Amino acid sequence: MSRLCLLLCAVVLVPKLNAQVDSSTKQLAHDIFKQLIEINTTDSVGNVTTASEAMAKRFRDAGFPEKDIYIGGPKDRKKNLVVRLHGSGKLKPVLLIGHLDVVEARREDWTTDPFQFVEKDGYFYGRGTQDMKDEDAIMAATLIRFKKDGFVPDRDIIIALTADEEGGTSNGVDWLLKNKRDLVDAELVLNTDDLTVWSDHGKVLEVDVVASEKIYSDYELVVTDSGGHSSIPKPQNPIYQLSQALIRLQQYKFPVELSDVTRAYYEQRAQSETGQRVADIRGLLSNPPDQGAVDRLSQDVIDNATLRTTCVATRLDAGHANNALPQRAEAIVNCRILPGHTKVETRETLRQIIADPAIAVRYVSNSFNSSDTPPTTPVFTPQPLRSDVLDSVKKISQQMWPGVPVIPTMAEGASDGIYTSAAGIPTYIVAGVEIDRSDDREHGRDERVGIQSFYRGLEFWYKFLKTFAGAAQ
Repeated sequence: MSRLCLLLCAVVLVPKLNAQVDSSTKQLAHDIFKQLIEINTTDSVGNVTTASEAMAKRFRDAGFPEKDIYIGGPKDRKKNLVVRLHGSGKLKPVLLIGHLDVVEARREDWTTDPFQFVEKDGYFYGRGTQDMKDEDAIMAATLIRFKKDGFVPDRDIIIALTADEEGGTSNGVDWLLKNKRDLVDAELVLNTDDLTVWSDHGKVLEVDVVASEKIYSDYELVVTDSGGHSSIPKPQNPIYQLSQALIRLQQYKFPVELSDVTRAYYEQRAQSETGQRVADIRGLLSNPPDQGAVDRLSQDVIDNATLRTTCVATRLDAGHANNALPQRAEAIVNCRILPGHTKVETRETLRQIIADPAIAVRYVSNSFNSSDTPPTTPVFTPQPLRSDVLDSVKKISQQMWPGVPVIPTMAEGASDGIYTSAAGIPTYIVAGVEIDRSDDREHGRDERVGIQSFYRGLEFWYKFLKTFAGAAQ
């Protein structure tokens, strides 16, 4: 058993926090949540600046001085908010990050208006209720409550609510780090942009601490031809060539790799699983790994994404007329790359898998420009798990969900943590809203969060942040 797992499995005996989340804080969090949901912050037609200004007013009204509130960004619709609650200076600052933008949502796809805050059947509905305006509201309400109480933590607490995590050309965290580093510089980052408290029919099963993330990268596959009349088919057809390439990609499995974080994750899982699954996890952890165990685990989509880099076609476009041979066929392939590997390396692997010189493989940037040269970004390596973060999570988790394990994990996706980690600031994802495994609706239709889950998440975050930030004497 690794030293990391021993740390996580240790029992932390600590007294309970006396302070509770009162009704006024719950109402404040509800009102902020509703306000954010009803501000459209999509990349296409939304306005993150409107949301930033609305939150800035909330902080001003709570007594935060103007010098501790900053709104700025590279575009009129994409301005970010940074607010600082001053501590005693005993410890270095902590930065809280959360994105205000949301993915697109079409009214015709939903049973409710995605940009109206709807309360029904024990849930809050609206675009961003899971990803991640619920956590934005929780963080904002918590800092306002701290200010109201006159709480002076051992460290400054900085919150940055930002643009374009879900897409677009003006990522707020990246912009702040490059242009306003002094406003957001911190010893570490606490990010709430993931689902980390998992339940099954209302029973909480585990609390995750995300200490590592995959790297997001898009690639464009393009094949062209002179085309012609559809009555005279050619043996070379861009659609056929592209479809064969995508089949080869679907059949390919990237190598399995375990980092310290994912190994600790599976060591912890082995203590609670049963039957064939626990045997397969032990087979995975053996040296060398048992290939049969790896193959069986890989049939689970979460395990498969945890164990290896994944690349999947997400968009297709081909042809220009029903009665004409296609002159062009293209696909977007989205890759989530394991830490320790680069976008350049992944492009070369895609070219080898596709094995067709007629198909161009180009990198697609965040600004949607394609290039034959992916950026030479740093190779990310998982950061050490800090005991102060873990101990604080364990302390509050044991109060709220006694006996539920706290598990280190790697995010199968990617968040704005890629920017703070690359900037040399250790970053951890900690959130407290319970989500049932069968009701993960991030980016999907009728996105929703349980009403009671939201308020328990508020209680968790209030207690966790107060514990971690420390009360100055």
